[in-house]
Amino acid sequence: MDSFDAGAGGILRQPKAVWATAGASVVAFMGIGLVDPILPSIAQGLNATPGQVSLLFTSYFLITAVAMLLTGFVSSRIGGRRTLLAGLAFVIVFAALAGTSDTVGQLVGFRAGWGLGNALFVSTALAVIVGAAAGGSAAAILLYESALGLGMACGPLLGAVLGNISWRYPFFGTATLMAVGFLCITAFLKEQPRPARKTSILDPLKALGHGGLASAAVSAFFYNYTFFTVLAFTPFVLNMTPYRSGAVFFAWGVLLAVFSVIVAPRLQARFGSLKVLGGSLVLLAADVLVLGYGDHTTAVVCTILSGAFIGVNNTVYTELALGVSDAPRPVASAGYNFVRWFAAAAAPYFAPKIEEWTDIHVPFVVAAVTAVLGALVVVVRRRALTHEAERLEPAHATEDGVTVFAN
Repeated sequence: MDSFDAGAGGILRQPKAVWATAGASVVAFMGIGLVDPILPSIAQGLNATPGQVSLLFTSYFLITAVAMLLTGFVSSRIGGRRTLLAGLAFVIVFAALAGTSDTVGQLVGFRAGWGLGNALFVSTALAVIVGAAAGGSAAAILLYESALGLGMACGPLLGAVLGNISWRYPFFGTATLMAVGFLCITAFLKEQPRPARKTSILDPLKALGHGGLASAAVSAFFYNYTFFTVLAFTPFVLNMTPYRSGAVFFAWGVLLAVFSVIVAPRLQARFGSLKVLGGSLVLLAADVLVLGYGDHTTAVVCTILSGAFIGVNNTVYTELALGVSDAPRPVASAGYNFVRWFAAAAAPYFAPKIEEWTDIHVPFVVAAVTAVLGALVVVVRRRALTHEAERLEPAHATEDGVTVFAN
């Protein structure tokens, strides 16, 4: 049966608790790309350089990376529902404070607090959705991936619409939407069963002792540097109005969602996970290289096109990270995210610096190189990853291009 079927077990037949969590997840993922269209406006409004404004991403993801070691520790002690609500509360407070900033330093600091809240929420949301969903994990994971894609697509659009009025409004808008999510989860989500064993802060680091998980994390680290060079640095290169920049990144997000949820499973079924991942990383490298050296129209087209490769990569990396080791999925995911989010923090900082040291083309050359390095890790460490990649193929079938995961 098609996973989008409205019948029992279909993605559309879910409890209110699942819809409340998924809706809040959309807003959480919107927060990642929300500032994209307004980065130049923020720089202008706060008399800041592109490098200073890009620290909005650096502080956000640096705290997110470190917080990954805490999420399992917290949720295994206070429960998933309370962890979600705590994360939402942090986002509401710090997103609202970000909108009141008078200096770029204040804004960067408030984004760091926002990153802590987002880490607590996002890392727990998938487990909560799977636990509360009807029809097993297949529809639940598909719903979560759809929320991710929708959030990444709509974040720049919301940022453009509100940011065209004032760069402060997207932050207030996010705080308001998250407050609605907080109320919905409070009303509809019951407390989920806690794990039998409490998670230690060191458990995610211990999980990285597994060669396959460590290989996936290192490859994803290089890939994420490329990903966030596109996300955080390209808006300055395009130098467009918030509306036009928002439209570009909305189209980018739509491709990301479609290729993540629909196209990637078809490619995996036909070619295998590792071939798809390696090929997609090489194509992403070529795309960002052309983006860096092309004219303005070419840069716009390549920015949008990169969403397709990023969508494919996100899906394959997530599956590998969640299944390559014997560690519990939340622990493996935390260890994997701990490593890869450091690249998301590094790219927004180094890309403008590299431009200052050289010229506007070189940051994209570096991003192309890191994508190729990610592919090389996949090739060199394919034996550590092959067992899981082979296991993943029968672990889900594809029906009309939609991933159906084994329970």
